[in-house]
Amino acid sequence: MDYIRAFLVGGTICLIGQILMEKTKLTSARILVIFVTAGVILGAVGVYKPIAEFGRAGASIPLTGFGYSLARGAIEEVQKNGIIGAFTGGIKAASAGMAAAVFFGYIMALIFKPRTKN
Repeated sequence: MDYIRAFLVGGTICLIGQILMEKTKLTSARILVIFVTAGVILGAVGVYKPIAEFGRAGASIPLTGFGYSLARGAIEEVQKNGIIGAFTGGIKAASAGMAAAVFFGYIMALIFKPRTKN
């Protein structure tokens, strides 16, 4: 059942991205920013938490999950350390994911020999 819920939530997020790419003139970079910002906003107002609890990896792996991690970390850190936590909390909460992305991206670059598009 966990796999089905992750597929439904993650698939819905990807479907929204695909619709944005095909039906609007937004670039991929703008859609990326929209998803991260949406995750931050939905996390800050408390809407993304139930989605993340229901969809688990389907909600935490897409870019909206990254935005949610940033917002959640900032909110928790502000509660502990005051306003300075707004600047440090998001980075602390999302640092493991960012480090993993850089590490695995580097490994894939070594394996597959990337080159510039023509």
